[in-house]
Amino acid sequence: MKANRIKGNQMKVNHKKKKLASALALGLGTAALACGCGNSAKDSGKGMKMLMTISQMDTFRLTLAGGAQQAAADAGIQLEVLDAENVIENQVDQIQKAAADGYDAVLCGAIDVDTAVELKASAGDMPIVFVNSCPDDKNLEKDAYMYVGSDDAMAGEFQAQFVLDKLSSQNEINVVLIKGPNGHSATGGRTKGVKKTFAASGKTINYVFEDHADWSTEKAEAMFEVFLRTGREVDCVICNNDSMALGVVEACKKAGRDPGSLLILGVDATADGCEAIKNGEMAFTVYQPGPGQGQAAVEAAAALASGASAKEMEGISEDGKYVWVPFEEVDSSNVSKYMK
Repeated sequence: MKANRIKGNQMKVNHKKKKLASALALGLGTAALACGCGNSAKDSGKGMKMLMTISQMDTFRLTLAGGAQQAAADAGIQLEVLDAENVIENQVDQIQKAAADGYDAVLCGAIDVDTAVELKASAGDMPIVFVNSCPDDKNLEKDAYMYVGSDDAMAGEFQAQFVLDKLSSQNEINVVLIKGPNGHSATGGRTKGVKKTFAASGKTINYVFEDHADWSTEKAEAMFEVFLRTGREVDCVICNNDSMALGVVEACKKAGRDPGSLLILGVDATADGCEAIKNGEMAFTVYQPGPGQGQAAVEAAAALASGASAKEMEGISEDGKYVWVPFEEVDSSNVSKYMK
C-alpha cells in the first residue's frame, strides 16, 4: 500500500515538473546576478545528487529554488526541485524516495516545522538543510540538520522602525497587523520583531486589527475590505509579506481610498511589491534574498554531504546550526536597485 501511495504522489508531483523547470529556467539569470555564485560547493559537490522539496511554490520560493539551481549547476551538482503542494505526505514520500535512490542531501522547505522529526527519519543518513521555514532549535544539529535563511525578527524590526521614523511626531499609532500562517516560523519571527520594536518605542501602540491571511493576497484584501467598513482609524498596515500588502493596496483602491494615504508595509521585495513602492502605493518592504539563501543552502548541503563542516561559511551562527543571510530595507529611495 505504501509503495502505491509513494508512486501515486510522485506521479502527481512529476505532472508539475515541466512547469517548475520552465519557471526555474526563467529565474536562473536573476539568481546568478543576485547571489554572486562564487560558492565553495564547487570544491566539494561535483557529482552529488540533492533533492529540494518546497512546501508550495510561490513568487519568493521560486527565487529561492532558482538560486539553489544556479549554485548547483555551477558546482556540478544534480539538484531535483519538487513542489510538495502543501501536502505533508507528499513531502515525506519525496524525501523517502530520494533516500532510497541514493541522494546525498536534502534541502527542505518544510510544510509544517512540527514534522521535522518525521522528515529527519525519512531522510535516513542524508543531511537536511532546512530553508524558508525554521524548525525548533532542538531539531537542528550542527553539521547534520541545519537551517539557512534570514532572521525574521529583523524584518519585523525594520518594518516597525520605518513606521516610527515616518510617524515620529505622533505619540499614538494605530496599527493593522496582517500575518502569515499560524505556526509558520516567519510569521512568528516577523510579528515578534514588530511588536518588540514598538514596545520599546515608548509610544502608545493600538493594534486596531490583527489576523492571519496566510500569505494570500486575496485573503488580505478581503480582511482589509471588512476593516475599512468599520471606519476605525489606521496609520499603518504591517504585513508579514508583500503578497498580503498588495491585497491591502487592492482593498484601498476598491474602497476609493488612496493606498498612499497610509503606510503599507510588506516583506520579500517581490517584483510586484517593488513596483507598488515605485508607484507610491506601498511604503516599504524588506528584501529577503531568496537567491542568496538558495546558494547558501546548496553550499551548506555540499559540505555536510561530503562529511565536512559548514563552520567556515559566511553568516554561520556560533552553535553551527544556522546560516544567516541578511535582510535589506527597501523604500522609495532605493527601490530601483531591487527591480529586475
